[in-house]
Amino acid sequence: MHVSLMVAITVDGKIARASDHYPDWTGSADKQLYVKITKKAGVMIMGSTTFDTIGRVLPGRKTIVMTRNPDRQSDREDLVFTQATPEQIINDLDAQGYDEVVVVGGAKINQLFAASGLIDELILTISPYAFGSGLSIFSGAVDLKLALEEFWQLDANSICIRYRVLH
Repeated sequence: MHVSLMVAITVDGKIARASDHYPDWTGSADKQLYVKITKKAGVMIMGSTTFDTIGRVLPGRKTIVMTRNPDRQSDREDLVFTQATPEQIINDLDAQGYDEVVVVGGAKINQLFAASGLIDELILTISPYAFGSGLSIFSGAVDLKLALEEFWQLDANSICIRYRVLH
């Protein structure tokens, strides 16, 4: 199973001003890339705060929402709420026939996957903003060693960088 972590950050490395900050600052080119990559994978994993901030299921892919609330349920086939560990989620998706997944945040979920050693690549959009304070990519210390795979200009002011995680 190939696990990508996809995030948009400011030039000072923040993914949001606060946990409920709607990501409307990332630009249309980043949103198009997000749709392309998550639809290609067919499944994306996020935390409940990220899901609540987005406010809806995004079409054309399965959404796995990690939550600590056992009361959150869904009767939709494309939306799953789970209290499972990252390893359990990946094993379950693998058993369902998926071979690729995109982790899309937030910081706590990114941290859980990084700490579990499950991230194979980091897809990072750098947007032309600086927040000064806010949420980092990870909610705590990580030890990821990366190798640059490619980088490109997304639009007039944003770039995307793809790193391979060295295991």
